[in-house]
Amino acid sequence: MNIEDKYNQLDNFNSQAELGGGEERIGKQHKTGKKTARERILQLLDPGTFNEIDKLVTHRNHDFGMQEKKFLGDGVITGYGKINSRLVYVFAQDFTVFGGSLSRTNADKIVKIQNMALQMGAPVIGLNDSGGARIQEGVESLAGYADIFYNNVTASGVIPQISAILGPCAGGAVYSPALTDFIFMVNEKSHMFVTGPEVIKTVTHEDVSKEELGGAQTHSTKSGVAHFTGDDEEQTLMMIRELFSFLPANNMEDPPVKSTIDPSDRVEEKLQELVPADPNKPYDMHEIIQSVIDNNHFLEVQPQYAKNIICGFARFAGQPVGIVANQPAHLAGVLDINSSAKAARFVRFCDAFNIPLVTFVDVPGFLPGTAQEFGGIIKHGAKLLYAFSEATVAKVTLITRKAYGGAYDVMSSKHIGADVNLAYPTAEIAVMGPEGAINILYRNNSAEEKAKAVEEYREKFANPYKAASLGYIDEIIHPRDTRKKIIGALEMTRNKRKTNPPKKHGNIPL
Repeated sequence: MNIEDKYNQLDNFNSQAELGGGEERIGKQHKTGKKTARERILQLLDPGTFNEIDKLVTHRNHDFGMQEKKFLGDGVITGYGKINSRLVYVFAQDFTVFGGSLSRTNADKIVKIQNMALQMGAPVIGLNDSGGARIQEGVESLAGYADIFYNNVTASGVIPQISAILGPCAGGAVYSPALTDFIFMVNEKSHMFVTGPEVIKTVTHEDVSKEELGGAQTHSTKSGVAHFTGDDEEQTLMMIRELFSFLPANNMEDPPVKSTIDPSDRVEEKLQELVPADPNKPYDMHEIIQSVIDNNHFLEVQPQYAKNIICGFARFAGQPVGIVANQPAHLAGVLDINSSAKAARFVRFCDAFNIPLVTFVDVPGFLPGTAQEFGGIIKHGAKLLYAFSEATVAKVTLITRKAYGGAYDVMSSKHIGADVNLAYPTAEIAVMGPEGAINILYRNNSAEEKAKAVEEYREKFANPYKAASLGYIDEIIHPRDTRKKIIGALEMTRNKRKTNPPKKHGNIPL
């Protein structure tokens, strides 16, 4: 074979690998409104930056006639490239090859990418579209899954891990995404479940569709498994790029600062009127957040789940922050099981990756009721308390209105390590609301006496001055100055150095 033939052979192998399962299967994939694995990678990464690894790898299985069915690459595309000129590692399951099912060889390719990402300190993005474990390989494919899970856990808190579900994801395949930091799904195209509709029907006799059981809508509103949902693949991949713009490459780096022309000392007069005088009247916390962050750019995490708490990424003077905020427009901003777990996980992610936390507080307490108590609100509420207490990043807290009872403590109060605690003059910091307190303190008094006592209690506690006199609030501010005060606090805390006592790890209440 002369040198020309050798080059032709390489080109031929490359062409074969790039065809995956062949033209016919690629056509089928397109017909269902899905892109191929290769198209997805090229759309996700900066143009011309993708470098493929293990392009010519094939499976090693000889059972069930598999030795006759080999495809170069074996159903997963792995490699590295750039997003916004920053290094990322990526793998994409190719549904055109054996339904994207995971073989031992497949797993080895993904594990190799995970190991490289850990060593180089760069994020891993997994584009999932798979029928699950390759049945022909039996326990080998299961072992492959476990190797991937193990690496997910090792990498957790060291490099960001992102999963996009762009097709089916069932059985053991759902656990790798569940171990990563963020899950993206596509409306009506992606599905996640441990056991599918057929198995459920056989075992529990429940009749449920694939979409109802594990569609994007279900996981973004009911289960809280998905963090972001796109209308189509293009939008979903663009959302991954947007999220990536807020994150550092690894836990030893600071998040990327972006230049902005939004003035740091911008004053927002409309905030003076936003919090209603009536303590029982709702308002939308999004309005405060949008008014004070850079360029109104807020990337909300799990926007459809546990809406009584808002979590998301924004920037102040170009610096990325994680925002946690009670939402008085939904369930009065009360803390419950779902909102506590949602916020706790977000806080721990931000702390792991050096992203400062800005907390907006308007919380009447924890949600009462048997469903909450039987569901374990004590341990779930404790998750958020644990997460804020454990976090050593800069923490800035602003109380806009209510901060009652244990919920005041939990929402990044001074006592659990917040660096700067601000309050509006409308803030009310107390053990409970005036009416509830007086009904306990003066339960045998007449209605008139109670009404008078309510007014006295309101005057004494339904304001931030008692807390300020004790040093629990550092400054009471005019709402119009919110942006510059938060930016000032973030600048002041930029070089914060705090470490928790040495230990293997804490025991978060799970």
